[in-house]
Amino acid sequence: MFDNLSDKLDKALHVLKGHGQITEINVAETTKEVRRALLDADVNFKIAKEFTNRVKEKALGQNVLTSLQPGQLMVKIVKDELTQLMGGDAEGINLSGNPSVILMAGLQGSGKTTFSGKLANYLKQKKSKNPLLVACDVYRPAAIDQLHIVGDQIGVEVFSDKENSDPVALAKAGMAHAKSNGFNVVIIDTAGRLAVDEQMMTEIANIRDAVDPQETLFVVDSMTGQDAVNTAKAFNDVLNFDGVILTKLDGDTRGGAAISIKSVVDKPIKFIGTGEKMDAIDVFHPSRMADRILGMGDVISLVERAQEQFDEEEARKIQKKIAKNKFGFDDFLKQIQQIKKMGSMKDLMGMIPGAGKALKGMDIDDDAFKHVEAIIHSMTPDERSNPSKLDANRKKRIAKGSGRTIQEVNQLLKQFDQMSKMMKMMQGGGGKKMMQMMQNMK
Repeated sequence: MFDNLSDKLDKALHVLKGHGQITEINVAETTKEVRRALLDADVNFKIAKEFTNRVKEKALGQNVLTSLQPGQLMVKIVKDELTQLMGGDAEGINLSGNPSVILMAGLQGSGKTTFSGKLANYLKQKKSKNPLLVACDVYRPAAIDQLHIVGDQIGVEVFSDKENSDPVALAKAGMAHAKSNGFNVVIIDTAGRLAVDEQMMTEIANIRDAVDPQETLFVVDSMTGQDAVNTAKAFNDVLNFDGVILTKLDGDTRGGAAISIKSVVDKPIKFIGTGEKMDAIDVFHPSRMADRILGMGDVISLVERAQEQFDEEEARKIQKKIAKNKFGFDDFLKQIQQIKKMGSMKDLMGMIPGAGKALKGMDIDDDAFKHVEAIIHSMTPDERSNPSKLDANRKKRIAKGSGRTIQEVNQLLKQFDQMSKMMKMMQGGGGKKMMQMMQNMK
């Protein structure tokens, strides 16, 4: 996510991050490189120029030249301005109304139908809502079937009627069904087109007028860059929507749409799509995204994801096992399962400060734990509980059973032993020893 932009901004700020002499010329050159980085990220020229003018003005006005740490101060100014450019504060979703009505709009291929399902799943799992998906795309072949498949995946009911070809009537019927069956959120998936046209705009405006939604959300593919921004403006001029959803952000190395869409349409980005799975949806936090763009990671989001998977009772049991030196491979497997539920490995690693640069160019597979799981599953229950029993013959058998090498089995055992010691130290407060061990670990 935003790899190219992060790399170029890092290079632009490199001079000021050093300990060389900082001059007004340095600052001017740096802001010029920042502007070039934004333009390469497909940010509108006017927005990029205004942005760098503000950064330069603040840099010269905040005594960056005489600061003891001019580089850090400059990075902070760029980070603050990026945050404001992308919207400042995170915007929640309006769930007033009974039921709350959310109207989804966007071009064909933007990921609207899939994201309708992701949003329904998010509201069901995180907000304890009872959502209903309403299929109002009567033009695209199999659009209704697609929504039903999505609904089945997440356990959310889909209202549809293939005999009815009037989207407005379908939306009204879906509303009536929701009210009579106790649904408290209605998400209406509408038809998209390959390009903005009058018929499409009239139709979605009619649906909006008929159902009076609390939220009209515009779904756009972030990878289309400046086109995404222009399409959002065209939609907003007619619909006056409430917020933007950026899909496919996990594949967007440039980030132009995320950076400039708020300043063009003056509507907040509310959610982002970060993968293909139904739980790959995040509330958009401008400040956290600015941190990630500047290579600072996103520890808050990482902690939030961990807390969602955190089982307090299970954690207490593991603590007791660690204290008694009883932490085994079955416990390790449970930990792996919790990590896997947190999202894609590359996305998680990108949230760790500094990890993005270290992992640049590396392909981190979501199946990164597969060989570890295979090795553990090849152990007997007794061996998992008592790793000290694993002699040369047992290791040979495990390697053969898992389709891995003896070296990989030994490496896992070594890492497991180091991790167990580290967890024991964390409980006992052995901070210095733990830091030494972490430095020695890969």
